[in-house]
Amino acid sequence: MATLPADQMQVALYTRRGCHLCDQALDLLQRRGLTVQLIDISQSEELTNQYGLQIPVVEIDGRVRFRGHVQPLLLQRLINHAAACVPNKT
Repeated sequence: MATLPADQMQVALYTRRGCHLCDQALDLLQRRGLTVQLIDISQSEELTNQYGLQIPVVEIDGRVRFRGHVQPLLLQRLINHAAACVPNKT
């Protein structure tokens, strides 16, 4: 399965109101050009039980990549890898 470029990567941020680390994660993801789907875990007992105090949790293309903190260097590597995996259309 091919990886998508950054602007087409599917990114979900599991968050809840008042989470300053979630706000920082969202800011970083958006500054890297990613479109982020926000998922408030407090709206689901199942998600609250699953992620609880681990938020922010960042899922990229269906795979959890970060819990609690987004590492900027690793995020950039994931984006670079995604871009390298897409064939040129020239």
